[in-house]
Amino acid sequence: MLQGALLKIENIDVDIAINNAKKLIADEPDLSPTLRAALQVLLLLVSVLLNRATLNSKNSSKPPSSDPNRFKSSRKKSDQSTGGQKGHVGTTLKKEADPDIVEYIKLDRRSLPKGTYCDAGVVTRQLFDIDISRIVTEYQAQVLKDEQGRCFVAPFPEGVTKAVQYGKQIKAHAVYLSQYQLLPYKRIQMYFADQLKIPLSEGSLFNFNQQAFMELAQFEQICKDRLASSNVAHADETGININGKGHWLHGISNEQWTHYAPHAKRGLEAMDEIGILTRFKGILCHDHWKPYYCYSFTHALCNAHHLRELTRAWEQDKQVWAKEVAQWLLELNDVVDEAGGILKDDQVEDYRLQYRALLKKGEKESPPPERLEGVVKRGRIKRSKARNLLERLIKYESDVLRFMIHSQVPFTNNRAENDIRMMKVHQKISGCFRSMNGAKGFCRVRGYLSTCRKQGVNASLAMRLVFEQRLPDFCSNYLASEVKNAE
Repeated sequence: MLQGALLKIENIDVDIAINNAKKLIADEPDLSPTLRAALQVLLLLVSVLLNRATLNSKNSSKPPSSDPNRFKSSRKKSDQSTGGQKGHVGTTLKKEADPDIVEYIKLDRRSLPKGTYCDAGVVTRQLFDIDISRIVTEYQAQVLKDEQGRCFVAPFPEGVTKAVQYGKQIKAHAVYLSQYQLLPYKRIQMYFADQLKIPLSEGSLFNFNQQAFMELAQFEQICKDRLASSNVAHADETGININGKGHWLHGISNEQWTHYAPHAKRGLEAMDEIGILTRFKGILCHDHWKPYYCYSFTHALCNAHHLRELTRAWEQDKQVWAKEVAQWLLELNDVVDEAGGILKDDQVEDYRLQYRALLKKGEKESPPPERLEGVVKRGRIKRSKARNLLERLIKYESDVLRFMIHSQVPFTNNRAENDIRMMKVHQKISGCFRSMNGAKGFCRVRGYLSTCRKQGVNASLAMRLVFEQRLPDFCSNYLASEVKNAE
């Protein structure tokens, strides 16, 4: 349920106080015009500042971490017993059929009563543990010399080119810690030095990440192609800091693929350069960033954003229609879920009529502003936030309600927001990227790891495949199908 108006400070209803002050100013005949105007300006400023102060994560796009003294609701007491519930598939240790080490424990017969005993088998218990250690492999290439003094050296394995060098497993593990676990270089260096007695310089770590970036060029193209040809995709963008300057991170994803790209711009220039949406023909879920509407594909708008804006319109502007529309959207989402993700045609038409009726009430409650007589000003008359929201909900009705006619279209754009969230975590840890190349490297590797996770490939294996110059099976299968189609 939506909360009521929150313009209160220490149990003082500010709205009532401001309205009373306005009434007293209007009824006071002895006030000079100058003082009256000054008081009205002060009251206006108080209203504006309070409206800003009461914005929070529930009625705007502000993150929950910015909410002052945010209240965490406690869980309701359940009638169920503690622990795993009936039917729950838990995860626990299971005995391995082929253990790495087997130690046979003999029974001391001297501790047994006198008698004759025969072997009756064993009782087994297994102990799971880890052994973190380095492995140094020395290749000794045979050298043969002929009668003329010429030397012939046996070829070393591919990739072994120096007298001393790091192996693929070290590279994969270092990049995993850097790009997936988001550890800073200093902490990775400490880990390798303390646990493995292996010295790693920042330059080496940078080179490992750069090598991973280069190796994943083919994957990035596959990812772009798959997203461009998908039926439904999700898009979002967020601000990032590169070398002290503001840039934008563009994320496009679906249930199986993730692509990130940094760019100095947020709009069409960046989207065209990335090259996914220029080829996309499906349904794109987004939060109504206007440049998306410059493309010809179908749109679906994020109703989580609508709910926050509707909450603000009710709490701050006292727009009753906004409260009713928000409650109606939540109820419709429940109905769609119960119906399996899609409604029948007669239901769709009925809910469209309900939606339009609610917005009709909104037009009466929040009418468009009128141009003042004698004021000649070209262009569109400025509207309130509530009026702008109302007009947007009317104009983009089909995109707001698309989730009830397409089973693959969700109620919100949470898929994109979840995929992009780890980028904000990286920013909190590291502060910023040092260069655009560093940002591109992180985005490509992180997009690869996110995709692998969606495809059921764990991050450690995914990184090992990179340094073995192989792609996971889901990429290889795609390449094979492309070759077959070309033939």
